[in-house]
Amino acid sequence: MMSVHMEISKHSSKQHEVVAQFLQLEKKREQLIEEAVERCSSQEPFSVNEINDVSRRMNVLAQKGIVPQRKIISEDMVKEYVGRTKKQASSK
Repeated sequence: MMSVHMEISKHSSKQHEVVAQFLQLEKKREQLIEEAVERCSSQEPFSVNEINDVSRRMNVLAQKGIVPQRKIISEDMVKEYVGRTKKQASSK
């Protein structure tokens, strides 16, 4: 009986570890996206490479079925987002 409890506890700990790693990566990804958006808004050069490296690491964790996958983004996606937010801001 005790070994079943230990196995469940071990499994739960592994799941918690995956979620904790995912949340840490999510925070980093959001920060990198904000930086790219700011740079794009200021018409400075920017890259999505680091964002996508973090996204790929998140997607490896997602293969375990506990956390969601994240999209790989392109520079065009950032430019489109910045364009939309500028239009919304100017129409207010």
